[in-house]
Amino acid sequence: MNGKMVRYILGRMLGVEALLLLLPAFVGILYGEEKEALSFVIPAVILTCIFVIAGRKRPEGQVIYGKEGMVVVASAWITWSLFGALPFTLSGSIPNFADAFFETVSGFTTTGSSVLRDVEALPQCMLFWRSFTHWIGGMGVLVFVLMLTNLDKKNSMYLMRAEVPGPEKDKLVPKTKTTARILYGIYFGLTLILVIFLMFGGMNLFDSLIHAFGSAGTGGFSNYADSVGHFDSAYIDYVISIFMILFGINFNLYYFMLLGDFKAFWKNEELRVYLGIIATATILITLNTNQMYGSIMKAFRYALFQVSTIITTTGYATTDFNLWPTFSQCIVVLLMIIGACASSTGGGIKVSRLMIVFKGVKREIKQLVHPKSVNLIRINRKKISDETLRGVYVYLMAYALLAIVSVLIISLDNQDFTTTFTSVMATLNNIGPGLSAVGPTGNFADFSILSKIVFCIDMLAGRLEIFPFLTFLTMFAWKRKF
Repeated sequence: MNGKMVRYILGRMLGVEALLLLLPAFVGILYGEEKEALSFVIPAVILTCIFVIAGRKRPEGQVIYGKEGMVVVASAWITWSLFGALPFTLSGSIPNFADAFFETVSGFTTTGSSVLRDVEALPQCMLFWRSFTHWIGGMGVLVFVLMLTNLDKKNSMYLMRAEVPGPEKDKLVPKTKTTARILYGIYFGLTLILVIFLMFGGMNLFDSLIHAFGSAGTGGFSNYADSVGHFDSAYIDYVISIFMILFGINFNLYYFMLLGDFKAFWKNEELRVYLGIIATATILITLNTNQMYGSIMKAFRYALFQVSTIITTTGYATTDFNLWPTFSQCIVVLLMIIGACASSTGGGIKVSRLMIVFKGVKREIKQLVHPKSVNLIRINRKKISDETLRGVYVYLMAYALLAIVSVLIISLDNQDFTTTFTSVMATLNNIGPGLSAVGPTGNFADFSILSKIVFCIDMLAGRLEIFPFLTFLTMFAWKRKF
């Protein structure tokens, strides 16, 4: 393990976080919240000192490999969350540091689960920071840092591979830093367009930024207790629904569109399956809840929003789907597990992985019927390698094992099964709300400290697609050479 290079990269990353903390401090000064603004300045100063000590001088041995990349990524998300939680505790907004850490992990991992019972009581700068963590974490903290700092091609490649979600890691252009800038350029542009659309619908600038951050990062933190439902606006519901769906699409496809390659966009198999799932789920829930709302259009509006917010793992709410029929709730749980597209800001297992699994099962059936036949698995006319297929199967096994262990530990709190199971699904898949006590109108405040720690592990493991985080926890990876 190249410890010096790991410390150097982490030092530079913490220096970037120090700069980011100044933005909510400025918001605090703008709203006359000088005391709360100071809560951001203090950790910013500490982080700057760490940067000066660890992140200024590049070590002589600069070579890192896959294990260093995974350890750096996991360490970065943990340290960013630890320091990002300090303003909440120092200001007294969330006095308990464990709760503040949970809230910050939930923010950076774009989960949106909360321990706050009265979110509207928070100062404006705290609400801004809470949602801004979504926007930073949506595209990935490492991708953000790669855009701003200078790392050599090989080192940055390992970091990006460890953080970008999906079964396969593709670069848009040869230089990783250029790829990061392209991704963030598209990300920033879509976010800005959403802010404008929301302001056009009657939101003020602050509310527009908060909900644009949550939609872009597919996080779901709102500055209102009743989330997007606070505005009771069909226009806002449809705008946020559309943009959540857009942010759940593979960002590489937007780059192809910028190049004028619309054919590659519309012929993408994962995109077609993703949109098909959304359309099917929306129609089924609309028909199933029609009598509840007394109007097919109203039922469609609520169904589309909730399907969009769950499959993209955003977690906003405009209605309490705890009250929906069992059939609709089952669809919601399935959408929690499926998630959005690979290389998007959404969480979950990812549509592409499910496609690979289904095609793998289909191939096995054909092999049983015709043992001598040669059957290849293709996605977008590209052959899926056996290595990728094995990686998907191993990922799903690790996912299932982590979910089972988490459910068993959380069950010690003696909550009902629906709460226990969906709370794990909500955190492991980075969704936010679950069902029953952790539904759209509930929160995670009543869970024990042990359960909150498990939820934090689930959120981090879900966002980093399990293996980078498990590598960090597996100490032998720090010593072995591979």
